[in-house]
Amino acid sequence: MKLLPCLALLLSASTLAPAQVDGRTKAQLLRRAYTSAATETTELDREYLVYLPQGHDTEKSKRWPVILFLHGGGERGNGKSDLEKTLAHGPIMEAWVKGRDLPFVIIGPQLYTMPRDPNAAPPSPRPAGPRTPVPISRAMREDKPRWAQEGPPLGWWTVEKDLIAMVDATVKEFRGDPDRVYITGLSYGGFGTWYMAGAHASKWAAAAPICGAADPKVIPMVAAAKLPIWIAQGGKDPVVRPEWVTQSAIDLEKAGHPAVRFTVHEDMSHDVWRRVYEGWDLYYWMLQHRRAN
Repeated sequence: MKLLPCLALLLSASTLAPAQVDGRTKAQLLRRAYTSAATETTELDREYLVYLPQGHDTEKSKRWPVILFLHGGGERGNGKSDLEKTLAHGPIMEAWVKGRDLPFVIIGPQLYTMPRDPNAAPPSPRPAGPRTPVPISRAMREDKPRWAQEGPPLGWWTVEKDLIAMVDATVKEFRGDPDRVYITGLSYGGFGTWYMAGAHASKWAAAAPICGAADPKVIPMVAAAKLPIWIAQGGKDPVVRPEWVTQSAIDLEKAGHPAVRFTVHEDMSHDVWRRVYEGWDLYYWMLQHRRAN
């Protein structure tokens, strides 16, 4: 896929279909059309989700906090027929699928499909049945990440302009509070959260990267902004090694960040996001923070 960072993102003025309404909570789920700055087309070729919480349609004067959620590598897709794959995990899944009353407008974009290497072996099927327990171990290993500093290949940093345009449009159209915009993501999205937190530090009220390490270049930016950050990691993670994420937290503190919050769930693997997003602590923590002026 050829990246065209100079193209401007175009957003549709209306949804493509009537909003879905949750009969339990009256929350709404909308699909928004846009033209991506990272594709070669000039048409409205992709869509993203916007979740509107319970009360959004009746409390007309209220300004709502906003979450931008960046999914993991397994939920990539074409931005249309694949879009509901992004409901597998994260805050929108908790709010829309489970029906939880999360008082946020939530943005759910979908990262484009990874171009496949024709010479690569087909992916191995996921094993069925219960998994073999993995013992807790905090032994530090010397192996390094298998990717560039920005994170895994063709990550969220390639659609940076798209994400900012989505946030701006959502705040404007759906009565979002520009001083309470939060960013969080898991795995691929954890790396993306770090990148966006640094590249646009003044945009967010707080950031929460989950099982993702930081590009060293963004560490000074996050530290200088004193951006509230809560890093979460699984202690048994074989994909994103806990020591890589620990090093990001250490480097952030060394760069002068006054309040690095870092939680390692020693009994969890790469799917630590399940515990983080199904709890309440993260959402309460977010609501404690407003963007610094």
